[in-house]
Amino acid sequence: MDKRITTGHITALITIVIWGTTFISTKILLADFTPIEILFFRFLFGLLVLMVVYPKRLRLKNKKQEITFAMAGLCGICLYYLLENIALTYTMASNVGIIISVAPFFTAVLSHVFMKTEEKLKAQFLVGFIVAMIGICLISFNDSKLELNPIGDMLAIVAAFVWAVYSLLTRKISDYGYNTIQTTRRIFTYGIIFMFPFLFIFDFSLNVPKFVKLEYAINFIYLGLGASALCFVTWNYAVKVLGAVKTSVYIYMVPVITVVTSVIVLKEEITWITVIGISFTLIGLFLSESKLKFKKRGK
Repeated sequence: MDKRITTGHITALITIVIWGTTFISTKILLADFTPIEILFFRFLFGLLVLMVVYPKRLRLKNKKQEITFAMAGLCGICLYYLLENIALTYTMASNVGIIISVAPFFTAVLSHVFMKTEEKLKAQFLVGFIVAMIGICLISFNDSKLELNPIGDMLAIVAAFVWAVYSLLTRKISDYGYNTIQTTRRIFTYGIIFMFPFLFIFDFSLNVPKFVKLEYAINFIYLGLGASALCFVTWNYAVKVLGAVKTSVYIYMVPVITVVTSVIVLKEEITWITVIGISFTLIGLFLSESKLKFKKRGK
C-alpha cells in the first residue's frame, strides 16, 4: 500500500479516537459552561493554536475559492455542532449517536452525484453501512428504549447531512493545493464568524474566572488543541488523501471509542450486547473500506 494512503488511514483513525473521547471533556465543562460557550471557546483556542503553529497568510486565487471556504466553515464548524447540540436537548443521546452515524452514507451519495469521476457508490460500501449501523444500534440501545422525537431526530438528520456537505467541500478545497494547516485555519475563521449571531440567541457569557479552574483549563486545552486544531488538520488531510467517502466511514468508530473510553475512564460495565455491537461495527467498517469486488454469477 502507498505510504501516503497508509498515513491517511492512520490520521483518520487518530482523529476518530480523539473525537470519540471528547464527550468526557464536554461533560465536565457542561457543569459551568453552556454548549455554545464550549463550542465557541474550543474553536477560538484551536484557531489561535493554528495561527501560532503556521502564521503564514493564505492568499486565495479567486472569490469562488473564498466562498467554498466560507461554506465549509458554516457547515463543518458552525451548523453541524449547533444542530447536534440542539438535537440533544430534544431527543435521546442514543438517537443522535445513531443518526449522526448515517453521515458516511450521505457523503457517499453526494460524492456519487457531484463527484462521479472520483468516488462511486459500491456494493460493499452499502453492505458495510448496513452491518455497521446494526452494530451502532446495538451499542446505543443496549439498555434503553427507542423513543422517537420528530424535532430532535430531524435536527440530527440535518446535522449528518451538513457534515456530509462539509466533507465534500473539504475534498474540493484539498484540490486547490494549499497547506492543510492554512486551509483548516481559514475554515475555523469562517466557522467562528458564523457563530457570532448565535452567541446572542443562546445563553453565552464571558466569565473569565471560570477558566482559572485547572480542571476546566485542561479540558479546554484538550478540546481546543487536540479535538479542534489537531483533529481538523488530520481529518482534512485524510480527506485529501483518501477521499471524502473512505474518510467519513471512520465515523462508525465513534460509538466504539466512546464505549471503550467509558469502560476505562468511567469504569462503566460492558455487556455482551455491546461486544456484539462493537464487532458488527468493526466488520461494517472493514467492508466499507475494503476493495472487494462482487463478481456476477458465471464470471
